[in-house]
Amino acid sequence: MEEVKLEGSAGDRSAMIACRNVSSGYGGTRVLNDVSFTIREPSVYVVLGPNGAGKTTLFRTMAGILQPYSGSVEIEGRSIEEQTTRDRLHFLSHIDGIPDGLTVEEALRLYASVERATSSDVERVLKLLEIDPLREKYFSDLSAGQKKRVSIARIFLRQRDIYLLDEPTANLDPKVAGEIRDIILKLSQDRVVLYSSHNLFEAREIGSYVIAIKSGRLALFSRIADMRSSKYTVGIRATRGEEALPKSARKGEYYVYELSGPDDVPKLLRELDGKGVLVREVKEMGNPLEDLFS
Repeated sequence: MEEVKLEGSAGDRSAMIACRNVSSGYGGTRVLNDVSFTIREPSVYVVLGPNGAGKTTLFRTMAGILQPYSGSVEIEGRSIEEQTTRDRLHFLSHIDGIPDGLTVEEALRLYASVERATSSDVERVLKLLEIDPLREKYFSDLSAGQKKRVSIARIFLRQRDIYLLDEPTANLDPKVAGEIRDIILKLSQDRVVLYSSHNLFEAREIGSYVIAIKSGRLALFSRIADMRSSKYTVGIRATRGEEALPKSARKGEYYVYELSGPDDVPKLLRELDGKGVLVREVKEMGNPLEDLFS
């Protein structure tokens, strides 16, 4: 497969991170097949694809957790298999991985010792992630959004050049998910962030580029600004206040709204909140990548 590249060539050793013809999987069964792309520009790259497409396998391979069956992952020309190279990257799994029996502060201090971070770093992330009031609470007693904030705080104890964030807003309500995206954007300035999702609305809100994975293969690598559709529609699912939603514009479980663009979504959510609607999910309908995942 021809390598996909942005802001750099396949042979450019200054590329920040590159996957070169990577095939990977589990127990001899391939999940990824011949995936190649090169990234040199600091930005947020949304790795987009349906569940089971291979996003998590890609991240685990890029992080050096899985050894590829063929191909290689490199950071500035050096193999990810080298420890000094892996130290330039941090991977946030979709599984929190923090012991329930620890308080927030205990957990962060434990990871700080592993990461060779300092007490000052712990205090810094407690404030940055706005979780200082939670420091004495046990991780098991936190809400889903609070747990995600603590998990993100853990990977920002030490600054890295590259972050792999595996569906960091999965199973969060839209308001909390938006707060998490804002935090990631604030903390990831001047860094390469690969952010996996199966939601194109989320991709447009946080990302500058999209890397689409379909059935274990690279389907598209594009600037999000270059993606266009003739109209922009979103579907709304609600857990309360459905009587205020338009019954005449419904598609399956979704109440459909046609907007001028993604920037109108926050305004719509505010209007619905004012009408007493508790939004459970916002989904872009008829997006330009729909055919890729059908």
